[in-house]
Amino acid sequence: MSTGSTEVSADRIASELKGNTLRVYWFVMNASNQTVGVREAQRALNFSSPTLALYHLDKLRDLGLVSRDSGGYKLIKEVKVDVLKQFMKLPGQFFVPRFSLYAVLFTVLTIYYALNLVTIDFFAFFGLLFGGLGSAIFWFEAVKTWRQRP
Repeated sequence: MSTGSTEVSADRIASELKGNTLRVYWFVMNASNQTVGVREAQRALNFSSPTLALYHLDKLRDLGLVSRDSGGYKLIKEVKVDVLKQFMKLPGQFFVPRFSLYAVLFTVLTIYYALNLVTIDFFAFFGLLFGGLGSAIFWFEAVKTWRQRP
């Protein structure tokens, strides 16, 4: 029976974590395990009033994603919904698109292959072509994902 309630909770989080609430959640996730104040969130996200920031922070608290103490709000649970699924967290609270890992890998391998070529024949040409195309596609997707961040 508890499995059903977990699914409902996950569905509720997925349905409510959109728009400005998602932007506030992204801001809190990037706060390096520190508390975030209402005015700090308002200024950083260019909200018209602190009340709007408070509304979204309280919404995150109701969803069980942040806790509130005397110093402000702090992240207590990370979830991957919507566009957040496309990002991975590096040490130091820095988020990068998952495609950037593949882009770097393909680029390094293609450059290594190109530097170790002795002659350019039919197979070498297609190796360079596919390596270059793979790199370009992954870089394109990484940049596109980065632009969609909250």
